[in-house]
Amino acid sequence: MHVRTVTVIGAGTMGSGIAQVCAQSGWETRLFDAFPESLEKGMNNINHFWDKGISKGKTSLEEKEKWSSNLKLYTNLNKAVEDTDLVIEAVPEIMKLKKEIFVKLEKIAPKHAILATNTSSLPISSIANVTTCPERIIGMHFFNPVPIMKLLELVKHDKCSEETISFAQSIGKVMGKETIVVKDVPGFATSRLGVVLGNEAIRMLSEGVASASDIDLAMKLGYKHPMGPLELSDLVGLDVRKDILNSLADAFDDESYRPHQLLNKLVSEGSLGKKTNKGIYNWSDSGKTERTDLPE
Repeated sequence: MHVRTVTVIGAGTMGSGIAQVCAQSGWETRLFDAFPESLEKGMNNINHFWDKGISKGKTSLEEKEKWSSNLKLYTNLNKAVEDTDLVIEAVPEIMKLKKEIFVKLEKIAPKHAILATNTSSLPISSIANVTTCPERIIGMHFFNPVPIMKLLELVKHDKCSEETISFAQSIGKVMGKETIVVKDVPGFATSRLGVVLGNEAIRMLSEGVASASDIDLAMKLGYKHPMGPLELSDLVGLDVRKDILNSLADAFDDESYRPHQLLNKLVSEGSLGKKTNKGIYNWSDSGKTERTDLPE
């Protein structure tokens, strides 16, 4: 199927990043959010990324202008999905909310449109089965920051058609992503491994095994990870990591997946990572620094 228009639902960190990549891929991109202030913040994030690229000589002003012309903002969902070819939902990891959105999408989106969810841990089948068109629903799990991270994890449930999977693979290729296809199991492949590593790193930090930066450096130099597990946790969002861990613990009936108490405390105090300028590290425009006031 030829793609002309893509609709992204949710203008948060992930949604704005996905919309940016779609606009850069040459598609008319509609970024929807129910809250105008969220759209403004999401657009500011996109422009900041482009402007940073211009300042470094990686992007031209002409490219930014071209990409910007592909991007349109919407607060009306019906208008946002009208005549669209692909919808990518990127709202918070709340199953009830996602189900409500997909029930609406089935009614208002074109019958040919592929409907994707960017969930990092929730079962795709549970979302697909609230509709009568599960064959055209798929998980498209992007990674933060979306414009930089090359991986796109495609999650297929039992009723997902081969045509939908092939379509998602072709979309990923145009975006410049490497795609993998995984079964619809709790945590998929990436989240399940990533959150367990991050949770153990937080446990080690709490026990005083080493500083946050040294734990991260150990994984970067010792295992060639491009980013340490604590820095990555801050980038993904500590609240997101906490929700995934609790979902895994419930799904597998295994308390070993539960978030460490330090992670719970950080989330409860509002230290969610880079998006709040404070998480495991302190964050500013100049980078990250060690925190000396971590909760005990």
